Amino acid sequence: MIAETSEICLESFNLDSPQVLLSILQSLRQQVVSEGEITFNQWRSHIQRSKFLLSAQNLAQYLALRRHDLRSLQAALMPWGLSSLGRIEARVMPNLDAVIATLEVLCGTESAQHQKRPPIEAFFEGNRLLQLHTEELFGKSDPRRRVRIMVTLPTEAATDYELVKKIIQRGANSVRINCAHDTPELWKMMIDRVRQAEQEIDTSCKVMMDLSGPKIRTGHVLRPPDQKRVFRGDHILLLRCDSESLANKAIPAHIENFQTCCTVPEILDLLTIGATVYIDDGKIRTRVLDTQHSLPDGQLGILLQVTHASPKGVKLRPEKGLNFPNTVLHLSPLTEKDLSDLDFVAIHADIIGYSFVQRSADIELLQQELDKRSDGRVPRPAIVAKIETAIAVSNLPELIIYAAGKQSFGVMIARGDLAVEIGYQRLTEIQEEILWLCEAAHVPVIWATQVLESLVKDGAPSRGEMTDAAMAERAECVMLNKGEFIVEAITILDDVLTRMEAHQSKKTPQLRALHSW
Repeated sequence: MIAETSEICLESFNLDSPQVLLSILQSLRQQVVSEGEITFNQWRSHIQRSKFLLSAQNLAQYLALRRHDLRSLQAALMPWGLSSLGRIEARVMPNLDAVIATLEVLCGTESAQHQKRPPIEAFFEGNRLLQLHTEELFGKSDPRRRVRIMVTLPTEAATDYELVKKIIQRGANSVRINCAHDTPELWKMMIDRVRQAEQEIDTSCKVMMDLSGPKIRTGHVLRPPDQKRVFRGDHILLLRCDSESLANKAIPAHIENFQTCCTVPEILDLLTIGATVYIDDGKIRTRVLDTQHSLPDGQLGILLQVTHASPKGVKLRPEKGLNFPNTVLHLSPLTEKDLSDLDFVAIHADIIGYSFVQRSADIELLQQELDKRSDGRVPRPAIVAKIETAIAVSNLPELIIYAAGKQSFGVMIARGDLAVEIGYQRLTEIQEEILWLCEAAHVPVIWATQVLESLVKDGAPSRGEMTDAAMAERAECVMLNKGEFIVEAITILDDVLTRMEAHQSKKTPQLRALHSW
């Protein structure tokens, strides 16, 4: 539980006066310290790594600060040549103290009790800690480029050493193995190729193994005669069965609606009338009309009405993702398959990608399972929490504390599922807020999903993708998916990130000399 706060109201103040600004900032500082301390004390028992204490304290203070609307205060500070607090994430108290100390000089109110200006080392300590935590997770950075590149390995990486070597030579600092595909035998072959290339190229490349998590998918599909696509207004029956039983079901001479199954049928018990259900990354959007719709054979299912689909219709296919925005899913993020895969992953992976993590208890569950398989390994693999749901976003501070308080930790913004869960129009806003929160905790972030997707798959990027890749410079790592043109995509992404680093560092513009004019 995070401390409540009373927001500072700025409308009644004369913000043209430096004395007023000083008084406001002193009051703000006092609130940030007291409220941040309450939150930090609630977290303290979950932090075992002493070197994370300063980061946790800064995160608590940042949350206290950002409960206020400071936009008018920011505008009032600028004419005085003072920091507008817009890049305060990594250094909350040093930034506030520096502004207060300067205002005291301007106002002539310096005294023995005046706010001391923080030393340069303290002011940039947050940047140092973020770099330290990033190196713990990904290894040393490329001298030319701060932001790392992660590449998802295809199946052929198990046997094609030259492909793996090119991926690392072109600039990949880490690789990702998706445990939803292939087998432990193939994973071992992929890792062996990576280790071989590391030695030959004399570089470091971390291996992240991504646990599958609950695969919430459509099962077998039955469709009405002469109807191949789903249109707005159509109905879909989501049945309480597994895909195998539906596949073996005798197809009636006439069915009125499309039918499919949910591969995690217990989710259907949580749905209520009016709840939204998205299919295939939101290509088909529906709402629940009936939670007890009966069929002639006595089965009960969930009757959905399609509220959004392409005007040309959308094919309802098996093995497509199901999302349930605004429905709280009480599912364990570790399936039986994940637990089995962990026997391999805990030994061979540098980093574990944690799918469907939503609560602090989920972090503790994975840590307990890793302890069971530690086999004397110190340190244990790092954890990267994939932020895919609205619940994970709201619980992000606690996820950070429970994970980074014990071991090396990072956050992946899984923009695909997250966009479907929270709505595409909110994705950019929430993506920014995740970046800010993680910077306040000095935790590295992976910018993921469809980066340069057209280039990776088809060999030519779109203009929007190039802009997205440039914006990714604000994260600590950018992930590319597998595709036929992955080597070319790494080369281009490396060039874009290297160029952007001369102009931008996180939220801070870099005033490199312009050469175009």
